[in-house]
Amino acid sequence: MKAKYYDKLIFEISKPGRIGHNLPKDSFPQVKLPKELLRSDAAELPEVTELDVVRHYTNVSLKNFGVETGFYPLGSCTMKYNPKINDEIATLPGFSQIHPLQPNHVSQGFLQVYFELGSYLSKITGMDAYSLNTYAGAQGELAGLMIIKKYHHDRGDLKRNKIIVPDSAHGTNPASATVAGFDVVEVKSNLDGTINVESLKEALDDTVAGLMLTNPNTVGMFEKDILEVADLIHDCGGLLYYDGANLNALLGIARPGDMGFDITHLNLHKTFSTPHGGGGPGSGPVGVKDFLKDYLPGPVVYKEGSTYHFETPKETIGALSAFYGNASVYLRAYVYIRTLGEEYLGKIGPLATLNANYIKESLKHLFKLPIKAHAMHEFVFDGLIDQSTDIKTLDVAKRLLDYGIHAPTIYFPLTFSQSLMIEPTEVESLETLDHFIDTMKTIANDAITKPEFIKNAPHHTVVRRLDEAKAARNPLVKFKDLSHI
Repeated sequence: MKAKYYDKLIFEISKPGRIGHNLPKDSFPQVKLPKELLRSDAAELPEVTELDVVRHYTNVSLKNFGVETGFYPLGSCTMKYNPKINDEIATLPGFSQIHPLQPNHVSQGFLQVYFELGSYLSKITGMDAYSLNTYAGAQGELAGLMIIKKYHHDRGDLKRNKIIVPDSAHGTNPASATVAGFDVVEVKSNLDGTINVESLKEALDDTVAGLMLTNPNTVGMFEKDILEVADLIHDCGGLLYYDGANLNALLGIARPGDMGFDITHLNLHKTFSTPHGGGGPGSGPVGVKDFLKDYLPGPVVYKEGSTYHFETPKETIGALSAFYGNASVYLRAYVYIRTLGEEYLGKIGPLATLNANYIKESLKHLFKLPIKAHAMHEFVFDGLIDQSTDIKTLDVAKRLLDYGIHAPTIYFPLTFSQSLMIEPTEVESLETLDHFIDTMKTIANDAITKPEFIKNAPHHTVVRRLDEAKAARNPLVKFKDLSHI
């Protein structure tokens, strides 16, 4: 039962003179502040009791939705449950209270985790060395591109200023390449979403620095021509970059390093167990083949005898984060890998793929399926088949919220006008998948029998359908702003 009275802004339950603290008087030293630092007006703070505060924030917390609240099939984001033991170990005092300036000899356990995690990631991806210096996936992309640029420059090959990116790539790929100072060349995809090799050949010349590719790609298809693509890029002197956003589908089954990729970044916050969404925390460790390891961002952990120490690679592109990246994310990934072991890591990709295809096959008679081939961990519908009542993908997504299901990714990839991108991940039960399928069938039926009801959804959420353009451009983020509406 929702506590309606406290389902308000904290300023709306404020009463003049009400307090929630009882500090001892005259127990603090008197400090005289410079005049320029003194307030000219009283601070505008809510006047509430401790109980008011607790009830207010408890009600606010109930408005959140996450993987622990319900099904979260957000395509391209791999929103899967993260075992609590990972959080528990990452917050042990021996890790959480360590200081980055502590001498190496009193941080050996922490350094051992970094060293072993880099080794595990190398084995999983077929790379030879990793740096854990970066903070996020997009920063990992930037690091990889900086390595590509420095590699070519150090060889005196200064004319290589182009990065090739398929039209189905994540939006961060062309953005990262531009930030790194490259010109972006887009190549077209085939109807099945894979890269068009003939289109790629037309873009190849001695100014190509590299190609960025996600495999499986953003429509959930495995790049079947990846070995030919790798040969074409290497033959023209470029390097092949692997965007690890979709590694979850391959985990323990196939390795980017064996496909010909030279550099990769991984989204540990997706595949390797860290809660994400809403801005982080993220992580994007960068892995390379042996001939590029001296370019990695530093410092990197090395092992000498039985001891571990930080060291900066000789030709490093530099440090991309203060100290050593998001340490708690690395700890969670380390525990996740150690807990599952090689045997169970290899089950993730097949189970994620099975779940995605189960949903796809169960709903393809109601939703357009532009790519009919066997999908990997995610797939794309292109809106409802029955368009007699003009129900859009946005309407379907909004109606799902009424059932306590997070909406899939919509209108991405851009290759289809009504994209509805679904990724269930490997962690969901058959019952959860069936509930989602039944719900989608109900929405498809209601779209025909009572379309206005669907077009006005959601009906049971905290906030009804918003003017999304207005909400994005003119958000009300302060209590004071409410006086204008």
